[in-house]
Amino acid sequence: MSVYTVVEHAQLVHHLKRYQLGELVAYQGISSGIENTNYFVTTTHGEYVLTLFEELKAEELPYFLTVMAFACNSGVPSAQPILNRQGSYLSNLNGKPAAFVEKLPGSDVSVPNPTQCAVIGQSMAQLHLASLSLDLYRENSRGDTWRQQAGELLIPLVDSDSATLINDELAFQAQYASLDIPKSVIHADLFKDNALFQGDELSGIIDFYYACNDYFLYDIAVSVNDWCVNEDGLLDPARFNAFMHAYQAVRPLSAQEIKHWPMVIRAAALRFWLSRLRDVHFPKEGQMTHLKDPDAMKRILLARRNQPDNYSLI
Repeated sequence: MSVYTVVEHAQLVHHLKRYQLGELVAYQGISSGIENTNYFVTTTHGEYVLTLFEELKAEELPYFLTVMAFACNSGVPSAQPILNRQGSYLSNLNGKPAAFVEKLPGSDVSVPNPTQCAVIGQSMAQLHLASLSLDLYRENSRGDTWRQQAGELLIPLVDSDSATLINDELAFQAQYASLDIPKSVIHADLFKDNALFQGDELSGIIDFYYACNDYFLYDIAVSVNDWCVNEDGLLDPARFNAFMHAYQAVRPLSAQEIKHWPMVIRAAALRFWLSRLRDVHFPKEGQMTHLKDPDAMKRILLARRNQPDNYSLI
């Protein structure tokens, strides 16, 4: 979440007339995150998050907003998108497609404990099982094709060791697209800053704007690479085991998923390393922006390569 498109007070007052959300009391830009413009908005009816979509087009957004509403209505703790007076989740503000979602209580956790990791694992498994009934499809915009293209773009711009690492990983992951493992709608970006807690209780999962149809195992890999890691990039056994045990109590992994885990968890690490490198080399202009450190994800990728026993599912 960042601010790239400035919304003036008068614009927001007018925009709120499209909703049944009361009158504007206050609003504030949010600097965390990367892709979209976001504001906290307080009205006489409550607190909300306003998102202006900087890259996604209006025709792409119903998928994400439908997934968000589905998750919330399926009992997965998450933020409910808000319908406008025309019965649509989507509006237009300052030339950008825009949406309101409810603002959830709580805050993200910088150093999660095993109980919080277990709650995320359980909630993710519940979302995965529920998503099997969703008749929606969207390719992963940061999937294997994107990773190949991003790698080719960045290799000339990075140091030689990083270029060698990218080439080697792309070769290792060459068969990623043809794995015979379960897939459906996934969050694909469930990092620590995309879940809000009050103590050990999950208030909700937020920011579904990378949701897509991909392997369930990839969703797990993305999350454990953030929720369950130490500063050296290695997985913390207590947090990792808590996450995986809670997940598998709801949806046990198949033998094929266990077999392909090393490839998938490395693909998840590579995806976020490449996207962070891209943001550094091709920054977007904004009033309030937030970039994540590529080296942190590089350490995670190197740890997955160098310490395979540290992330075994067996």
